[in-house]
Amino acid sequence: MVSYNPKSWFSIIFQLHKYDTFRQLLPTMATLALLTLGFCYLEIEILNLEYTSTIAVHSLIGFVLSLLLVFRTNTAYDRWWEGRKQWGALVNNTRNISIKLSQIIPIEQTERRQLFRVLITNYVFAMKEHLRDGPREFEMEIHAGFDMENAFAKSHVPNAIAQQLYAQLLLLKKDGLVSDEQLIMLDNEFRSFTDIIGACERIKKTPIPYSYSAFIKKFIFIYVMSLPFGVVRDFGYSTIFVVIFIFYVLASLELIAEEIEDPFGPDANDLPTDALSETIQKNLKELF
Repeated sequence: MVSYNPKSWFSIIFQLHKYDTFRQLLPTMATLALLTLGFCYLEIEILNLEYTSTIAVHSLIGFVLSLLLVFRTNTAYDRWWEGRKQWGALVNNTRNISIKLSQIIPIEQTERRQLFRVLITNYVFAMKEHLRDGPREFEMEIHAGFDMENAFAKSHVPNAIAQQLYAQLLLLKKDGLVSDEQLIMLDNEFRSFTDIIGACERIKKTPIPYSYSAFIKKFIFIYVMSLPFGVVRDFGYSTIFVVIFIFYVLASLELIAEEIEDPFGPDANDLPTDALSETIQKNLKELF
């Protein structure tokens, strides 16, 4: 995720980030400019056809298209913000359960305390990559009590780690370190991990319906390609700049919506899950 100062207007306006939509759309805008130039030359210099300007019609259609894009962007942002809330809940819940476990498990049982820390930390890192391309072994912390081979043999690594975590919790009960009331309390904390990853999987695996996304893209394409017919009588060769600018605005909104609707990837505008995972790891080391 890109860190920036929202109050620094000039640095934002004139900075071209590598993920900026201008860079992505530049080849398409160049092609569109050439096509519009050819149309303007054909219309103004050669054909010079007499027909009524349709700029009013395009203004109405543009208004409808802008409403569709607003809805599209808001829907994508809702998915981004829901993902952020789930990761915020994960940060809080890992802290809560670690605080309780650090007080329940005796200080002299160093290995057991560290095992819980490693399992919770590994669960977080496994969840982060599970929402991307799959967990990576080199991110996992090593501990004699953590069965990494068994965890990575499963198709759902976070679930496998949660299974080991719950087994260790039951051992605490068996050894008499937690009461029935404390077991229920800790069980609720552990259960929240599954609820959080389930909510994140729902966001990732349920994209915007294809027909809706395809309709907006086709609408933008038809609108922009027909725009020169509506404005060439009023703007002449300046139609090139009008068409490019309108295309840039409309296409940029669609690209931004596409990027943030899946907020768990490594893109510039995705959630800072790497930083959040490292924050959880640091907090757990301090608590245990």
